[in-house]
Amino acid sequence: MGGKFITLEGCDGSGKTTQVALLKDTLKSMNIPFIVTREPGGTAISEQVRKIILDKANKAMVWRTEALLYAACRAQLVGELIVPSLNEGIHVICDRYVDSTLAYQGYGRGLELEELQKINNYATGGLKPHLTILLDIDPELTLKRLNSKKADRLEGEKLQFHQRVREGYLKLARKEPERFAVIDASRNVEEIHREVLAKVLNVLNWAEK
Repeated sequence: MGGKFITLEGCDGSGKTTQVALLKDTLKSMNIPFIVTREPGGTAISEQVRKIILDKANKAMVWRTEALLYAACRAQLVGELIVPSLNEGIHVICDRYVDSTLAYQGYGRGLELEELQKINNYATGGLKPHLTILLDIDPELTLKRLNSKKADRLEGEKLQFHQRVREGYLKLARKEPERFAVIDASRNVEEIHREVLAKVLNVLNWAEK
């Protein structure tokens, strides 16, 4: 594969969407070949499943179903978009990936991590990111950023759930320090962007002009 696979992770409200948008604009200005996608979603099929996963009306959804639907979305995204792009030498920036499932459904919901890993290895064919940027911030701060009326089914979970998710992310980062770059997301947006960009350009072996 000629392209590099980069993912951004973090608790809801950590600023991922903002940082992905800033990164997109900067990489475009540098004429770097890349695409940006997201999870759950990213393809026509995956976006349909996304609606089911995040719909607040689906309160009866059991956690195993939730985990399997995420894996199904991921399988479609990897097979239809990510792997073909990487094979063509195009870098892929993805808003969330397998680590989200391990953090949310594993550490957050309490599902067996080993089983989740097996399901997702099957869904992705074992594809792992070259770099994962974790935007780390206290959930007490992030939940204040979210509009409770517009919050989706997972964003609307209680503070304790989001605290477990954050700690799960940090545990994952400690297990794979060579892949993860943990960035303090409580700072100024531009300051965070500069650090994110530096990490990305480093893994792309691209000197900023």
